[in-house]
Amino acid sequence: MCRNIKPLFNFDPPASEEEITGAALQYVRKVSGFTRPSQVNQAAFDTAVQEIARATQTLLESLTTNTAPRSREEEAAKARARNQKRFG
Repeated sequence: MCRNIKPLFNFDPPASEEEITGAALQYVRKVSGFTRPSQVNQAAFDTAVQEIARATQTLLESLTTNTAPRSREEEAAKARARNQKRFG
């Protein structure tokens, strides 16, 4: 899995449209192998990003959980602590 794609479910506040589109973009880049596609492939690339973002939004709206939403600040602090431990 691409390391830049972060979990988007069960956060307070919920994932924004920008975060969902960013994750979709990272996914399409990873799958296609293109960071920036050629002009010939741009339309297909953009369509894929839009469709994956739409599917991701549908998924996030459909999921349910009994746990309390996670705090973005707490999760970021945990990630920084993991990075500090890993990279010093």
